[in-house]
Amino acid sequence: MTTTPTEAGGDAALIRLTAAEMAAKLQAGEITSVQLTQAHLDRIAAVDGRLNAFLHVNTEEALAVAAEVDAIRSAGGAEAEALHPLAGVPIAIKDLIVTTGQPTTAGSKMLHGWMSPYDATVVEKIRAARLPILGKTNLDEFAMGSSTEHSAYGPTRNPWDTDRIPGGSGGGSAAAVAAFEAPLALGTDTGGSIRQPGAVTGTVGTKPTYGGVSRYGAIAMASSLDQIGPVARTVPDAAMLHELIAGHDPKDSTSLPDTHYPGGSVPNFAEAAGEHSVSGLRIGVISQLRGEGYQDGVLARFEESLQALRAAGAEIVEVDCPSFDYALGAYYLIMPSEASSNLARYDGVRYGTRVLPEDGPLTIERVMGATRAAGFGDEVKRRIMLGTYALSAGYYDAYYGSAQKIRTLIQRDFAAAFSAADVLISPTAPTVAFPLGEKLDDPLAMYLNDIATIPANLAGVPGISVPGGLSEGLPVGIQFLAPATEDARVYRAAGALEHLLQAESQPLWAQVPDLEEVSK
Repeated sequence: MTTTPTEAGGDAALIRLTAAEMAAKLQAGEITSVQLTQAHLDRIAAVDGRLNAFLHVNTEEALAVAAEVDAIRSAGGAEAEALHPLAGVPIAIKDLIVTTGQPTTAGSKMLHGWMSPYDATVVEKIRAARLPILGKTNLDEFAMGSSTEHSAYGPTRNPWDTDRIPGGSGGGSAAAVAAFEAPLALGTDTGGSIRQPGAVTGTVGTKPTYGGVSRYGAIAMASSLDQIGPVARTVPDAAMLHELIAGHDPKDSTSLPDTHYPGGSVPNFAEAAGEHSVSGLRIGVISQLRGEGYQDGVLARFEESLQALRAAGAEIVEVDCPSFDYALGAYYLIMPSEASSNLARYDGVRYGTRVLPEDGPLTIERVMGATRAAGFGDEVKRRIMLGTYALSAGYYDAYYGSAQKIRTLIQRDFAAAFSAADVLISPTAPTVAFPLGEKLDDPLAMYLNDIATIPANLAGVPGISVPGGLSEGLPVGIQFLAPATEDARVYRAAGALEHLLQAESQPLWAQVPDLEEVSK
């Protein structure tokens, strides 16, 4: 049971409410948005020096928006009644999503200090709903990584153990939410960059159906894979944020018309998350996403989740997706190929910072070379070279073309699996959070962290990671997947599992160690 701020010690306890509880207290006039926003800014000031979750803190604007919300609510009337339910609840934004008035760096020296002249569509929606934006969160450079160790501005640390990674690329958003620096955040998911950080930080992360949330204003890494989505501490909180940012956007050519959803409009995801029933739901266990390579503790929590769902009335079935065995290889050809094209613009001539060669003639080629050598980190360079090679004459069919054929097979495997099951389930990540630096010198070992999340991006289907318990004192994530545009199904299943597990013990997010006590 959640305690009230008065019972638990004033404003400091506000940050431990869920976003839904914060919204309810704001609407009831029990707290103000300024009070709530300041509490989170104070938390950031107190602990982010240890975590490095934020690259920029947006203090003045956040408090100004909060004061505006309070004034509207205080005045009452039609404008107050028209406020979005989440109005006044603070949020953090991954620094891959452009915002006016704040730097957008993509975690790279290449964009150091860059100020966008426009807002991403999701940011426009956040501003229109009057959620105070606390700031921009850290990430692997240009979203290339699984640990947030590849940021040009230093790694983010996991609040559960600050000697460990918070996942990636969106480790900053996940760590901020897990550490009570923000109740909500936005991330981007190209191969698991919302879900995998959610798994290792004990938070909830959703990858919507591809095209279900506008990508306009998200700095592109791999355009056919990237997807913006919500980060939260509970499934209902993620669902509420998802509803806010979802919907067709004419500025995004890949944006789905709302009519593609069942019923012809964006569903009520929060209602699905609160259903708490899996009676009669067919849940498919993916044979290829369990077993070898998965830690014993991860598999133990996964089996316990299956048992809880079965006891609650779900039908558990085994599904076979043989092409998933090739998903990792296909992804690491398609993604670098698209990334190499998208990052070609950062050359010091057309876009990005400019670095001049130290000596010799001043030619465009030498400026480009000096700029990219200084502006890009090792992982970005690695993926650009891999992608350029895969797209080169003589190798296109053997690599990129073959990877696209595997992608088609994966989509067919999903179609067959969803004919036997309503949703699919797997561990979100094969391991718990690993120590900082452990895999930095072994890119292939790092890439294996995405083995369970990548298939959803290749097929464009929605997925969610929900906390499934602890292994060796660290969070384990459980992933649900559903057919394209059936995002409500993942919220129903994830909300039910969250409810079942919390009936046995307090929510996982409430068990985060005190940051004064974890290793530093």
